[in-house]
Amino acid sequence: MMRITFVHADGDGETQVEAAVGDNLLTVAQMALMPLEGTCEGQMACSTCHVIVDKEYFDRLPSASDMEEDMLDLAAGVRRTSRLACQIVLTEELDGLVVKIPTESRNMQLGR
Repeated sequence: MMRITFVHADGDGETQVEAAVGDNLLTVAQMALMPLEGTCEGQMACSTCHVIVDKEYFDRLPSASDMEEDMLDLAAGVRRTSRLACQIVLTEELDGLVVKIPTESRNMQLGR
């Protein structure tokens, strides 16, 4: 098992969860009740699963596709290390991954 840290949008706290190699980051986030919608169910028709990846881990990710870049253009609060959680499949290199939930995030399902 590997450890993933989600920094809360308000910057006041974090949630650490365990995940397995091969897990999708969006699924891990939703299981941990993080406020990421992912309403397009991985079809990249939205940007509601936008996260900001810690710069230490950003270069360990494969490059974003053109389609993902287009979706990130629609997201609020995008940073240089922004990615869509639905496009991140966890590998051994990502053990200890730290991602920040953007301040602009919300989850309709949780009423946030």
